[in-house]
This record gives sequence, C-alpha cells and structure tokens, in this order.
Amino acid sequence: MPLDASTAILFPGQGSQRVGMGRSLYEASAAAREAFEEAEEVLGFPLARLCFEGPEEDLQDTANAQPALFVASFAAWRALEALHGPLHPGWAAGHSLGEYTALAVAGCFPFAEGVRLVRVRGLAMKAAGEEPPGGMAAILKLEDEAVEALCQEAASLTGGVVQVANYNCPGQVVISGDLPTLERATQLARERGGRVVPLRVSVATHSAYMRGAVEALREALALVDLRPPRIPVVGNVQARPLETADEVRQELLAQLTSPVRWTQTVQYLEAQGVSSFVEVGPGNVLAGLVRRIAPQAAVRTVGEWQEVQDWAG
Repeated sequence: MPLDASTAILFPGQGSQRVGMGRSLYEASAAAREAFEEAEEVLGFPLARLCFEGPEEDLQDTANAQPALFVASFAAWRALEALHGPLHPGWAAGHSLGEYTALAVAGCFPFAEGVRLVRVRGLAMKAAGEEPPGGMAAILKLEDEAVEALCQEAASLTGGVVQVANYNCPGQVVISGDLPTLERATQLARERGGRVVPLRVSVATHSAYMRGAVEALREALALVDLRPPRIPVVGNVQARPLETADEVRQELLAQLTSPVRWTQTVQYLEAQGVSSFVEVGPGNVLAGLVRRIAPQAAVRTVGEWQEVQDWAG
C-alpha cells in the first residue's frame, strides 16, 4: 500500500494498551526490538517484559501505560519502514498520548526524548489526578452540543468541574471531572436519552484537573530541542496542522487540559483530500472511530508483525 498525500497515519492513545502488545514485532523485527531496548535504557526498567507479560495492573498505571504505548506504536512504525523502506505519508495525527508518537515520527524530537517526555507526562498526570480523584465516562447517542450543555449544568449545580475530554466520533463523547460532578452529569445524560459507559480510570484527563501536570511537562519540554514537523501533524487542541516548534510546545501543554477534537481532526484530514487512514500501533480503536466519522475512507491497522508483512499485499 503506497503512502502519499492522500494517506494519513494515526497513532493510538491511552486505552489501547494491552498485555502482549508489541511481542510479535519484538520477536520478528530487529528494528522494533532496538526501539524497545533503547527505551529501556532511557527508562531504567524492563518495559518489554511489562508490555508482553504484565502484570495488567502495572501496565494500566498511567505512568507506565504512556511510555509503553508510545514505544509499542513507534516500534510498529520502525518495523514497517525497516521491511518496506522509507514511507512518506501525507499527514499524521495521534489521539492524546498518540500525538507524541506522531510528532516523533514527524521528526519533532528524537525517539529517546519522546520516551522521556511521555514518562514525565504519565507521572505528572498520575500525581495531578490523585488529589482529588476524578473519573471519566463515555456519553453515547447525544449530540456534542447536548453533552457540552449538560456538563455546564452539572458544574453549576455542584460547583465542581466536569467537561468534554474527547470528541471521539459523532454520538460518542467522553467527559471528565471530579466524581460528584461527573455523577451529576451522567445522571443528566441518562435523563436526556444518552447511554453512559463509565471508564475504568481514576484520572480526569483533558480537564482542568490536569493543571497540576502542566508545569512538570513545561520543564521537560524546555530541555528538548523541538523541531518543526517534517510532515503535517494535525493537533488535538485546534484540529489544525502544527507548523512550528513553538506551536508543538504550546499544543502539548494545552492538550493536558483541553479536549481531544478527534472528530474534527478526521474531518479536517478528509477535507484536505485524505482518503486512506492507517492506524499504527496496538489495537484498532482509531480505525473504528474513523469508520464512524469518514465512512467512505479506506482504513487499515498495522500493529502486529503479520500486518507489517501484509503491508504491500
């Protein structure tokens, strides 16, 4: 499958991690194995064993899940290029944590620096989410505007915080906030015909509760020589391309407390003539969302060695 201006590569965010991810790449591809080994040198712990064997609870810890998913996704890209030669997609994007993978592939920072950044991000987000604990829930079957309105209503009733965290696709919006206000918002959603799916997280990501993580990430970013993307990367916050190193820095800081505009990202790419989307990394969450947003587009996944081998087929 050729990559050209009509193709966008997508990288998954937290939630796509699973025990066993990356093992087939590690065993079959020297390039993927080198990515894991380089990451372990940076992190100082056996990341590959955690990805392949767990335990599940440790892998799901946001401080570990973020570097694990970043490395597993980047390893899939390295394996793909090692087997099929340099690839030149027209566009790239990533969902939340996946935006870091997209930026690394686009040359904004070296892979090792990306590993350091996502480890800092994961630790900072975990710390920010512990006092007080928060939560998240997916709201299905309601329009975006209806979810925004019920979040505002719930926050006014409790004096707390709840807001949209992810605009994933039409009819699927994730909200995030403190537990009492989140509960009030989900109650309102049910009353208005929505379906509520609580998420198994204790961190209210992409909300005002992540303000405490911003300074730690700012300090980490100050140590990185950021470069403009070599290929256009569509950012989560504005659903528009990031063109300069300063725009990348501001995006990554704002992203912590701002919603992921995934629906708008895919719509923007489609408006630019993108007709093929390739999810690179564990799972197929983004592929499923793209099929909901842009049903006419071609979609495929590349996260396992067999999928890497089948690329040219």
